[in-house]
Amino acid sequence: MAGEVSRRLVGVATLLIAAGSWLGIAGAAHAKPAAKPTSVVISSKSLPDELTVTVEDDAELFAALLDQVGFVKSGHGNTGAPKTADLGPKYTLVVHVGDAAKQSYDLYPLAKGGPRVYRPARQPDKTRPGAAWFFGRLTMSETLLAAGAPLPEQQTTLHGGIGGGERVIPDEAIGTGDEVDRLFGELRQLMLLNGAVLVAITLGLAGIALLVRRRTR
Repeated sequence: MAGEVSRRLVGVATLLIAAGSWLGIAGAAHAKPAAKPTSVVISSKSLPDELTVTVEDDAELFAALLDQVGFVKSGHGNTGAPKTADLGPKYTLVVHVGDAAKQSYDLYPLAKGGPRVYRPARQPDKTRPGAAWFFGRLTMSETLLAAGAPLPEQQTTLHGGIGGGERVIPDEAIGTGDEVDRLFGELRQLMLLNGAVLVAITLGLAGIALLVRRRTR
């Protein structure tokens, strides 16, 4: 009798576990994927109005702006808080999904020592990742400039090489043909002088060795 009851309890438990697993799998299958950002809004004291960039209007610029803050969504930061006087102008970038603000970050493209990103402790979506400072992308200034921020143009890439482009090294830094010939001539004279000194030292050492050998006989 006891064995029969035990077998029934085990059967019921197995059915309950199977049902729970099925419900979990079904729930995961019907779970909605996380909504993707649709726009970013940039504000600053130096801007008369907010700047809004949407994925529909300019997908390339939108992706570039997201790239400035995507790597700081989580983590504990990789730099300490700079001095306020070294930060320069602040641009607040807020990531939206539809009409809802999700994340907010403060960008300092002209900070001393390189761009910085500050993540506030509390985010618009009610999460609390903790306040943290990060080194920003070197392309921060030109990306914000492309979005409409009043920043000075900064050349962060070098042009030239295969495919053409402007010469990076100015002509006056290379020198004329006569100057190159003179440089090689001076170098040749220096090498000959060094060779003569080396031969003299070798002959002197050989003479000293010969003299010591004769005296020790």
